[in-house]
Amino acid sequence: MKKILNLFLFFIIFVLLRPGLYPHCEVPCGIYNDELRFTMIDEHIQTIEKAIQQIMQLSEEQPQNMNQIVRWVVNKEKHAEEIQHIISQYFLTQRIKGPDTEDKQAMANYAQKLILCHQILTHAMKSKQAVDLASVKMLKSAVEGFKSLYFADKK
Repeated sequence: MKKILNLFLFFIIFVLLRPGLYPHCEVPCGIYNDELRFTMIDEHIQTIEKAIQQIMQLSEEQPQNMNQIVRWVVNKEKHAEEIQHIISQYFLTQRIKGPDTEDKQAMANYAQKLILCHQILTHAMKSKQAVDLASVKMLKSAVEGFKSLYFADKK
């Protein structure tokens, strides 16, 4: 009986306080620092870039230091995942709000933000998969485009 009561209370609380009431903040705390998030993303990109350079350099050395190569690979992947987390968990779930569907310009900006976020996620994934500085260059470009559009809407 206690389990049923607890389940019922959970259901009532969920229905009354469901995320739809606070669609863009998980707590909702209202504490955001968008500039910090972009600074963090830039730092992660720099780390990925350095990791790729180090992996390429260490791979050419004889004998190869496999331990250091593995450490750089793990770090590169960790930082790419952090970018993915910031984009998906912070920006997509909490900061980018769906506009009024009647406002064509707002809908176009919204669509462009989603496209750029997808590109960032994809290029971060490609940075994990390979040792290719071109993916880092495309990642930087997508982040800069998103950052410009994101802050243009905040003005």
